[in-house]
Order: sequence, then C-alpha cells, then structure tokens
Amino acid sequence: MADKERVVLAYSGGLDTSVIVKWLQVEKNMDVIAICGNVGQDEKDLSWIKQKALDMGAIASEAVDMRKEYADTILSKEIWANGKYEGIYPLLSALSRPIIAKYLVDIAHQYGATYIAHGCTGKGNDQVRFETCIRALDPSLKILAPVRDWDLTTRDSEMKWAKEHGVPVPTSHDKPYSIDDNLWGRAIECGVLEDTWNEPPADIWTMTENPENCPADPETVVIGFEGGVPTSINGKRMSLLDCITEADEIAGRNGFGRIDMIEDRVVGIKSRECYECPGAMLLLEAHHSLETLCLDAETLRQKAKLDVEWASTVYRGFWYSQNREAIDAYNAYTQKYVTGDIRIKLCKGGIFVDGLRSPYSLYDYHLATYDEGDTFDKTASDGFIKIHGLQSKTWSRIQGPGSELNWDK
Repeated sequence: MADKERVVLAYSGGLDTSVIVKWLQVEKNMDVIAICGNVGQDEKDLSWIKQKALDMGAIASEAVDMRKEYADTILSKEIWANGKYEGIYPLLSALSRPIIAKYLVDIAHQYGATYIAHGCTGKGNDQVRFETCIRALDPSLKILAPVRDWDLTTRDSEMKWAKEHGVPVPTSHDKPYSIDDNLWGRAIECGVLEDTWNEPPADIWTMTENPENCPADPETVVIGFEGGVPTSINGKRMSLLDCITEADEIAGRNGFGRIDMIEDRVVGIKSRECYECPGAMLLLEAHHSLETLCLDAETLRQKAKLDVEWASTVYRGFWYSQNREAIDAYNAYTQKYVTGDIRIKLCKGGIFVDGLRSPYSLYDYHLATYDEGDTFDKTASDGFIKIHGLQSKTWSRIQGPGSELNWDK
C-alpha cells in the first residue's frame, strides 16, 4: 500500500479545525500533522489541544510556544511602524499569521508533507494572509482550505458530521462571538455585533474594565524605550514580552484599549469589528510620542506615510515581501535614536502624555524658550518669511486674489 500524502494543519482545537483533522483523513485519505501555535492566546496550557488531535487520528501533533519570537521579531517591528490599519486597528490578527505560517512551512519540511491546511472561511482576511505567507516561503507547497470547500454550510450540519465521525463537539450550540486573541490583544466579531446599530454587549470585554467603573484618580506609568522598543515600565527592566503583559494590566484596569470600528477587509467587504488591545495601544501611543521628540520634521512626515503603507501591507498578508522589508530597513535607521522615557497618565479610558525625555532629544530649550537664554536669531525671520512666501505672492499677483490680469478688458 502506497504511503499516504501528508498535510500539516494549522490547528486551534476548536470545532472547525477539529472537524478538519478527521475530514482530511476521511475525505482526502491523508496523514495529518496538527500544529497549534501559542502566540499568547487566553489558553495558556495547549497540551490538551495536542492530545485531542492525536486522539482523533493525527499521526503527529505539536503545541509550539511562539510567544517570545513573536514579540521580538514581529511585534517589535509593529511598534517601530506605529502599525494601525486605517489609523485605528493595531493589526493583532494580521501580525500573528506570518509566524504561524513560518512554523507550518518548517514543520511541513520536517515531516515531508506536501500540503498545508487551514480552517479559515471563504470571506475573511486570514485565508489571504496564511496562503500569501505560505506561498512566499515555499511556493511548491499545496494549500487546502476545507471550510471553503466542504458542504457543511451550517454549524448544525458541521456538528452532526462531527458526531457521526467521532469528533468531540461543544456541549452547547451557542457561540455568540468569533474570537481571535494573541499577545497583541483580542478581536471580537459576529453575533449581535453584525448589526452596526447595536451597542457592544458588556460581556465581550475581558481585558479592560468598564471606564465608568474605573478609579477617578489617574494612574501614572513611565515607559522606557531603547532603539524604538519598550525595555522598561516604571523603572523595571523587562523583555518586550513582559512589557506587553505589564502594559495590558495597567491599561486594562484603567479602561483603556477598546475599539469598535467598521473595517475594510481584503476581500472587499466592510465588517464591524471590536478589538481589545490595552497594552498594544498604550505602547504604540508611547512610542509615537517619543518619536516626535527624537525625529526631525521631515523624517516624521515621511515616516507617517510609510507607517500607513506598512500597516496596509501587513494587513493584506504581505509580511514576507520586499515592501515590508524595505520599510523596516528605513525604520531600523530612524529607531536608533528613539530612546528615552515617556510619562503617561491613564484615567477612565483615556490616556494623557505629560512628560518626555531622551538623550537624543531634538528639542532645544534655548531655541524654544521665550525667556532669558533665547538663542534663536529673530532677525533672520523677515528675510526667511519673504522667501518662504514668494511662491504664494507670485501666484496671487498673476492668478489669485491679487491678480493684475483682467481678460474682460
């Protein structure tokens, strides 16, 4: 009997990917290697997920701790780029897919698999991200997307198929929301949120306190950066991974970090998305504020354009691309000087930057002050303004409000 083809499955342990473990065996006659990546989701112990796949017939199953690598190699660059899709969303789901895809490809090579499978739907962003990343890393690998292909169109039909084939199913059919979470926060969609007039129910928020119930007195936090990356909180040095965890706790207990937005998906539809990213939003705000102290005006203007491009590139699944690499190369230079401390007050869902300092600060007190010690040469201003405004003066005289031309004469 010929050896079966092998497929590596991105496996979460939920209903869809659990059904896929069995479906790939029954419908495709494949040997399944199930891979669950720990990128900081709520589930801390993934050993049960690994065992569940083995119990369903997978020939191998691995639970891989990717958290430190995820923080150091991906989230660090996200902070450099002030990454927010459409100026709002901190890209949490888009950021975790590249590292998961990298491990899927590496493990496919390790086991001699010719296929990689995922459990993404046919109308979401993640199918685009996984498949784009996988093809960039190894174009020879074939990709299966069972949820797009099978005829289990409803949750009831899916659960019926699962029971018929010995797949453990949830005890309840209720699944009010779709949740994706990792180190950078939580994404919540579906259910009552699909009506854009509905207020998000209180039970969707698990990382942040209701701002109305937070203390009236602000909490102060000092975040230290070196080379554009957080390295300390309130004077205590820690890894980026620990900085994120600590920032989550501080921002969360002060009600900061909730997002409710209408988002333009890669596939061309608008989606109502709620996100909970307390630590991410706190660190991004601190980083951007420090950049205003350490980078000159022209660099800030150029970088703001590149930040928008970086976020769009990553959102659309092009982590492994020339464009992202090139922007990161630019950021690597600018971030050499983004070192210092930011003092922030948090209060009832709001944050307020009220102190900045850096050894590379471009703020010069003697140039900025209006008091004694002012070294700014005010006598140069008259000539500067005349030259600076010369183009406007010329336009006005010839074409604009002060035009000397009168074609009616």
